[in-house]
Amino acid sequence: MESCAVRLLQRASSLREARRTGGSHYLYEGTVGAGLPVIQTLRDLRETGDEVDSIEGIFSGTLAYLFNVYDGTVPFSAIVRDAKQRGYTEPDPRDDLSGTDVARKLIILAREMGLRLEMADVQVGSLVPHDLAAGSIDAFLDGLTRYDAAMLQRYQAAKKLGKVLRFVGRITAKGEATVGVVELEARHAFANIALTDNVVRFSTARYCNNPLIVQGPGAGPEVTAGGVFADLLRLSAYLGARL
Repeated sequence: MESCAVRLLQRASSLREARRTGGSHYLYEGTVGAGLPVIQTLRDLRETGDEVDSIEGIFSGTLAYLFNVYDGTVPFSAIVRDAKQRGYTEPDPRDDLSGTDVARKLIILAREMGLRLEMADVQVGSLVPHDLAAGSIDAFLDGLTRYDAAMLQRYQAAKKLGKVLRFVGRITAKGEATVGVVELEARHAFANIALTDNVVRFSTARYCNNPLIVQGPGAGPEVTAGGVFADLLRLSAYLGARL
């Protein structure tokens, strides 16, 4: 019996094939990076003959915020709780901390690259401890305090090496997909972003020595609506409307 993942992959492939053979248009810019031109940039690169070697970035405004703010002076669990109260996380912060959302975005980009990847192919380093994966949100937030020491130790180890912690997703042309916390040099592009920014770096045959970077707000109603509206305008232009 076919799995649900296989059926969904076949459905995605059939939609792309219909787009190519039927001259139809399938636009979904807002699914990655809200209003940032991530998918359109990837399409432009491939359609102009460039070869994409890898795409990596910070694809979650929530996780960007958490690691931008965390400096070891306040427990990580307290920052998560504060972010939830500010509305920066999903109602259940585990939806962000699990890395599943970032993995889904990698799958979208991978399929735009022509790769046949499923969720099972993504190596995800979740920040949700196994014993806190179930249960109430309050129980999770209370239990997360037990892991503050481990996160502090990880932060201090990186700092001693002159590095910072960031939650990064990466997909390569070979289909290698990873999601999780990594240590980056303090000069790295991902280490110097605004609080909830998304940043995506395209390493290609054309942009090899100096990768192409797209950066800006990756969440929020205004920018997301802008991304959707841009797709509508683009579709209208494709259909012959004078804008």
